[in-house]
Amino acid sequence: MTRFILRIAVLLLLALPARAQDAFLAALPGLAGGFGDIATSVETLGAAGDPRALPLLQALQEGRLQKTPDGRILVPEGGGFVDAATGQRADAAGAEALRLNNRVRQALRGALGRLQLVSPDPEERGTAADAIFRSRSAEDVPLLQAAIAREQVPAVRARMELALAAAQLVAPDEAAKRDAIARLGAAGTVEARALLLEARTANPGLVAAIDVSIASIEQTLAIRRAAETLFQGLSLGSVLLLAALGLAVTFGVMGVINMAHGEFVMLGAYTTFMVQELCRGIPWLLPWSLPLSVPAAFLVAAACGALLERGLIRHLYGRPLETLLMTFGVGMIIQQAVRLAFGAQNREVLSPAWMQGTLMLPGGIAVTQNRLWIIVFGLFVLALVFAAIRLTRFGLEMRAVVQNRRIAATMGIRTGRVDAMTFAFGSGLAGLAGVALSQIDNVSPNLGTGYIIDSFMVVVFGGVGSLAGTLVGALTLGVVNKMLEPWAGAVLAKVFVLVAIMLFIQRRPKGLFALKGRAAES
Repeated sequence: MTRFILRIAVLLLLALPARAQDAFLAALPGLAGGFGDIATSVETLGAAGDPRALPLLQALQEGRLQKTPDGRILVPEGGGFVDAATGQRADAAGAEALRLNNRVRQALRGALGRLQLVSPDPEERGTAADAIFRSRSAEDVPLLQAAIAREQVPAVRARMELALAAAQLVAPDEAAKRDAIARLGAAGTVEARALLLEARTANPGLVAAIDVSIASIEQTLAIRRAAETLFQGLSLGSVLLLAALGLAVTFGVMGVINMAHGEFVMLGAYTTFMVQELCRGIPWLLPWSLPLSVPAAFLVAAACGALLERGLIRHLYGRPLETLLMTFGVGMIIQQAVRLAFGAQNREVLSPAWMQGTLMLPGGIAVTQNRLWIIVFGLFVLALVFAAIRLTRFGLEMRAVVQNRRIAATMGIRTGRVDAMTFAFGSGLAGLAGVALSQIDNVSPNLGTGYIIDSFMVVVFGGVGSLAGTLVGALTLGVVNKMLEPWAGAVLAKVFVLVAIMLFIQRRPKGLFALKGRAAES
């Protein structure tokens, strides 16, 4: 690895002035002297910006750099050593490791930070630029200018330019300072704002320019915060959409207030956990555990929903209060059964690699990839539900029962079978919501409890049985919640939303999108 870096360093030497190459060779003898000489040589190597110095100083920091009795410096490479001056293989017989003290260690930290700007690794170059931005030394200006001139990665170049602005801000040249102030203002970051506020007291003659840049940064940050709040609102809305879709289907067709809907969401999350545990024994299958959980969670929740409808709910049609109480009791039974089977502690569901980390959008907007995928998944499920209702025989029969149950029955549609399939379908959709929630929330017996009230609010606000209303209602409630949270807090934000929905329902009892049918007219 060291030889590879040295070969790249030879290519980079062509971009260096001759005095930088001479400084590297001139600094090597000092490494064989006392601590003071070593520290001076380290500082010289760091200031010269020669890429050959990076593996040398890294070996010195790790205690692996050797010196021979005749004063040659040997860098470890593979199973042997190479001469730092010539890059050729060398015999390490009689060589000893160079020792460090605090002064040398301090000099090494600064030198390595500068030398990483010429590293072949783009991440190392970006890290070095960030370190220089924090240290802010005018001596780094020439080195940064040379590094920017040869940098080919746009993201790393932007970090280097920001570090250059920070270094110029402490330079004696006023023109360079004004250029740095403008550049920091265009960066629009919290760090740049803090740096300008610090420089404001030290540069009274540049206060006006600094204030303009600070105002520009604050405007950029405000836009960025608004965009991130919007994303968080859409993320919450997508979760509510998944949780409310099944409820919208069952409530719209059957008029059943299913208080056990949250427990079906929880069953979907535990199914995801079980699929992951089964896939652990097959390493190549583990990355696919989440996609495999989607059909499994749907089938498990749908089967439980079908059993509930055939066993209990079908005897209580037309008695909404009894149905509400019965499903509430069933939900408590399911929760306790899950506690007995899995315990009360939270269960961990790992996210695939493609759902981990943060994605930086243009403008510096940070979004978490797992929530971004949940938004995509929610819209995908909504499209599948729409297609199932509009393009299949099951959907045609479901719409017929919604519009007029008696006429549908006289046309040969088995309304009881439609009810059972509809309830199973809605319960399966709740299971899909559990798959999504397992990626952003703790999998526990109480997982679905926190979403049942919000799901009902979405259904009632959007319009009972309306898919378009469910989509608009979920996204609206999610965005409004996240917009209110910074000012009112999470609890008061939910209270305000609930009060607003109550006032809205007073004016429009059928919600945003009124749907004709038995459930909407009752």
